[in-house]
Formats: sequence, C-alpha cells, structure tokens
Amino acid sequence: MRIPRIYENQPLQTGLTLTLSSDNANHVGRVLRMQAGESLLLFNGLGGQYHATITTADKKVVQVELGAFDDQECESPLPFHLGQVISRGEKMEFTIQKSVELGVNEITPLFSSRCGVKLSGERLEKKIQQWQSIAIAACEQCGRNQVPIIHPALPLADWLAQATTDLKLNLHPKAKLSVNTLPPPRTGVRLLIGPEGGLSEEEISQASAHDFIDILLGPRVLRTETAALTAITALQCRFGDLA
Repeated sequence: MRIPRIYENQPLQTGLTLTLSSDNANHVGRVLRMQAGESLLLFNGLGGQYHATITTADKKVVQVELGAFDDQECESPLPFHLGQVISRGEKMEFTIQKSVELGVNEITPLFSSRCGVKLSGERLEKKIQQWQSIAIAACEQCGRNQVPIIHPALPLADWLAQATTDLKLNLHPKAKLSVNTLPPPRTGVRLLIGPEGGLSEEEISQASAHDFIDILLGPRVLRTETAALTAITALQCRFGDLA
C-alpha cells in the first residue's frame, strides 16, 4: 500500500512530535481512517520529506512523530514559468494540476483582452488560494517536495514586461519555429498560453516586442488547456527530464 504524502506548512525536524493542521487531520482521520502506528510522509515545501508515524488519531486531532529525513527530489532541471490566461471553470484547475505534475515551478494567471473570466477583489484572492491548494495537492500526488508558486494574477502586458533571462515563448498557429528548433535556454523557460479565443494581434505584437519567440506545436489547433500541457511536455522532453 502506498504511504500517503501530506504537505504540512510548519517546521519539520527528525524526532519532533507535532499536531497536523485541522484540514490534514480531517483527511487522515476521517477520509483515510488511519490509526496510530501507521505511516505518513510529510513535507513542507522546503525540500525533502520526513517519514512519520501516527501516535494519536481521531476525527479531529492527529499527532505524528517525525522520523528519518529523506532528501530525495524529483524536480526538473528546467526552471519553468507558465503564464496562463485564465480559462473558464475547471479548465484552469486542470491546467494548474497537470502543469505541476509535469514540473512547472511558477504559474502566473493572466488577464488578456479575450479572457472570458471576470474576477477581481476578494473573489480573485480566493481563486488564487484555491489554485495554490490544487498545486499542493498535485505535489502530494506526484512526489514533488517543492511546491510551485501561484503568483497573483496580472494583466498580460505587465507580465510580458517583467525582466527575465529565461527563454520566452509564445504559442502561435502560424509560427515558423518548433520546439525542436529552439536554442537551449540559458536559465529557464517562460511560456505564454493565451485564452480560448487566442491572443489579439496587438497582444502578439506586444509579446514579440518583449522578445517572446513564436513557436508552433503542430498543424492542429489545440484548446488552451491542451496547448499548455502539450507545450510543457515537449519542452520538458527537449530541455528537461521527460524521456
């Protein structure tokens, strides 16, 4: 049986006995119905994970004793920042979840002229928190011990103008370059994925003015969530750790 992996946002140290957060206690005690003596793996996003043994378990309180530290990591050697124009409903959640599984380190939700989602203020803040929780859950599932950052949402123009030494890429259905023709990135990759209706001509020109390279994935037009995951996979195969 696979040992459950739990993200616990507090200091971790071998030999320490700690009480899990209420959400994690509910998951371990109520959902998984685990008992004292059973094993967990805990990580806090700072690298590595700890073997832990449950010492107390009920429906509200779960305590564990931390054992050996395991410094194993499965991070990609390719630093990867995804700029994703916000898509509707579960599509954005799906993109974030799968991007984390594929090794993305940073995700910035973007607003563009054709973005079909209207979010602001408290509703937007709650969405960012929800997306960060999805990223954490994806790390628990896929074995990552370093949690990707979901940045505050930005207008597309502001994100395009950020200073970076990354290789900057924009998917374009009429581009002449493919992933296989790209030069190796000096540092990492910054990938722009537009909305369901595509970027406007003005936005494509803005991206080009900020040194984003137009690339083509293939002859078929892909949905925004398919485009993001296909491009990430292709770039990880070329420059990262996917075979």
